[in-house]
Amino acid sequence: MSQPSPNASLRVHIDQQRPMRLAGTLHCAPGQMVALVGPSGAGKTSLLRCIAGLMRPQNASIHIAADCWCDSVRGVFVPPQQRNVGLVFQDYALMPHLDALGNVALPLRSPDRLVRARAMLARVGLTPEQMQRRPAQLSGGQQQRVAVARALVREPAVLLLDEPFSAVDQMTRQTLYTLLAELREDIAVPMVLVTHDMNEARLLADELVVMAEGVVLQQGRADAIHRAPRNARVADIVGIANRFEGVWEGPDASSSPGQGWLRWGQGEQALRLPVRDKRRIEPGQPVAWVVAAHGLQIDSDAAPDPNQQASALHLPATVLSLRHLGEVWMLRLQCQSGPQAVFRLMLTGQQAQALTPGQTLALRLDLELLHIMPIRSASSTLTPKPQR
Repeated sequence: MSQPSPNASLRVHIDQQRPMRLAGTLHCAPGQMVALVGPSGAGKTSLLRCIAGLMRPQNASIHIAADCWCDSVRGVFVPPQQRNVGLVFQDYALMPHLDALGNVALPLRSPDRLVRARAMLARVGLTPEQMQRRPAQLSGGQQQRVAVARALVREPAVLLLDEPFSAVDQMTRQTLYTLLAELREDIAVPMVLVTHDMNEARLLADELVVMAEGVVLQQGRADAIHRAPRNARVADIVGIANRFEGVWEGPDASSSPGQGWLRWGQGEQALRLPVRDKRRIEPGQPVAWVVAAHGLQIDSDAAPDPNQQASALHLPATVLSLRHLGEVWMLRLQCQSGPQAVFRLMLTGQQAQALTPGQTLALRLDLELLHIMPIRSASSTLTPKPQR
């Protein structure tokens, strides 16, 4: 496979109102995979189609390295057949009258087209006998391998994958995940994946691009977004389990330098939590807050630790339920003090075996990992912001 220039990054900026709202920026470096995630109707496939040239955006700029594929201001729009994009679709989009070898050789015009097609099919795991079969004679997983081979054989400048694994069973999907991971060792081009499966996105992609209602809300590593989502909408989309609401009081005379107070709960049950003050939120404003998974720990001793750090809060809590989810367990805890909120934690089997419903224990909340976000209206939440 050819090795593009180290500067062959994909850069997209789009801002259109019709025929649908589509706005935001996206950056994908060579060899990097970004996953477009969000609910149905978020605009993920539409954004992918704009990159491929299958849809002409009202106002956008799309560049790959020094090549401009779209610039609405200058009137530039390169048609899809001239963009050298590798596309992998959910429904495979294979020619039914051609065998696997013919499908992969189809986009090639060189004299050695069959040799290259055969080598690429072998690279994705098809046997010589399977290469002679038509799509109807292949399993779903084998058809998707042919589709991947067809996308890669032309040595694309960008690889686009539109929910490529959603039509196959879970076992086949895991095998295709492994195949894609192996292929990525040889692919030095930007890769954009559309998926509804958040676990798939975390497993395969280097970064997430979170979308809602046509707008790019945030781009970054999955762990970074979980630790500090831009707003409550992002937190909901990426599935942050422990999200709560409160009021930002800001710093006062008792605050340490760089700290402010978060009021959580109402009346006598309210707690005041000292958290980092980023000076981005006005005092008195309602906020949502989240805590990263590793910011929550449990202790079988419900008594508060007299030596606990000032950056941690220990809350007595009751085990509501334990649910087995394959290799992990989901624990639901209800705090006995403060707002009596319910927290959710993922535990290993060994940790879960020591717990029973109704048991009282201590929940340790690391205040250093608490992240607060302003609560805004839907329209302001969906206003795109620079990502880089």
